[in-house]
Amino acid sequence: MRNQILKHFSFLFTLILISCGGGGGDDTGGGGGPVDPPPTPPGKSTLVAPANNKTCETGTSVSDTQSTVAFSWNASASTNTYDVRITNLNTSTATNKNGVASTSTTATLDKGVPYSWKVTSKNTSSTTTTGSDTWKFYLAGDGVVNYAPFPADLKTPASGSTVTLSGGKATFTWEGTDPDSGDTLSYTVYVDTTDGKQTPTTALSNLSAQTADVELEAATTYYWRVKTSDGTNASYSIVYSFKTQ
Repeated sequence: MRNQILKHFSFLFTLILISCGGGGGDDTGGGGGPVDPPPTPPGKSTLVAPANNKTCETGTSVSDTQSTVAFSWNASASTNTYDVRITNLNTSTATNKNGVASTSTTATLDKGVPYSWKVTSKNTSSTTTTGSDTWKFYLAGDGVVNYAPFPADLKTPASGSTVTLSGGKATFTWEGTDPDSGDTLSYTVYVDTTDGKQTPTTALSNLSAQTADVELEAATTYYWRVKTSDGTNASYSIVYSFKTQ
């Protein structure tokens, strides 16, 4: 009997030793060392030149049709390089200057054309990028006295969106600006199911406001654009498409 009791306690002691053994050498650690902080995303750059809405950016003429324009901006925090995007607002084509290590660059552009530009800050240790504001300017053309308005920025309906009609109507909004001070702008809204270039209705012509409620059909794809006029010259926005439901 005494031997059985000793065997029982010996067995229990062995189990305790095994359970306290810590599992051997397979510890992959979770060892509580210091954790590296997440990478800091780049800051937002402030644009300097060409100035926003500049009427007559001359640049340096390189031919009868083109000039070289200097772009500059302020350095942003935690930034290694910058991508500069310059967009021809008449054609929506872009000139890209990527991986710029300084805070300036140049681009050769067509004269007499409105442009927008923005700078994207990048950090090699972060996948996050930060964009600047978007500025606009007009590159001077020979003998131009009055510049056409900047093409309107279409706000709503957004391109590719699906719109829920309210009382059978959708609300259109846009933003128009002009490089010439003192000009009064008017807008004509083109809305159709073909290409956004069909003859506009009288009710949507020569508007002073930058919004309009338009009666539309449900379950239909529409195209729209805006003509902006200063009484002397005019410009056209790009065409957006959307669906109604």
